[in-house]
Amino acid sequence: MIRTGLIRTGKRLFGVGAMLALTACASAPLHYYTLIAQAGSMAASGESAGASGSNRPPLPFELLPVSVPAQVDQPQLVVREGGQGVALLDGERWIAPLADEVRGALSADLARALHSQDVSGLPANDKPLLRIKLDLRRFDSQPGGYALIEGTWSVRLLHGGHAGALACSSSISETVGPGFDALVQGHQRAIEQLAGQIAAAGYSLESGQAAACPAP
Repeated sequence: MIRTGLIRTGKRLFGVGAMLALTACASAPLHYYTLIAQAGSMAASGESAGASGSNRPPLPFELLPVSVPAQVDQPQLVVREGGQGVALLDGERWIAPLADEVRGALSADLARALHSQDVSGLPANDKPLLRIKLDLRRFDSQPGGYALIEGTWSVRLLHGGHAGALACSSSISETVGPGFDALVQGHQRAIEQLAGQIAAAGYSLESGQAAACPAP
């Protein structure tokens, strides 16, 4: 009888322990992040990142869907660990698919740099319009180290007096402090820099000047 009672007590304790473990796992908080900066938080830097400032005329644009590397196309943040290792952070997640996050952030930054809006999906007219395409090859994240984006992009002037196109590649790395907030902010700054490079090329095409890719 004593041995049976001990077994029953052990089963109950095991059951309580398993329940507490499941409760701890279920209550682990999830943190969600977005690459789209708060309205006004990058307005001042957006002027300098854009081709030149408020004296530029509005230049509407159409931003096509953005592609991201399959390795980071996950709901979780994917970060570097050591030399070759990576980790999926189950508790740290993007609020939307990463490709949509990058596109949304780039569209907002381009709107500031080009003093206009993304007219994707709207009826076309005969006014100058930039068509922009971005394919990211790398989206690297190392907390306390760097946030890096690298890819190819193209810009084509449509319906303007100076038709033209340009295809370029960019590699932008931002030093970041510890923590995931700092890491996401580093990617926001990198995307803002990329928007400035694209806007500069677009304005060169629109004015009939020789457009050049950014220096590597």
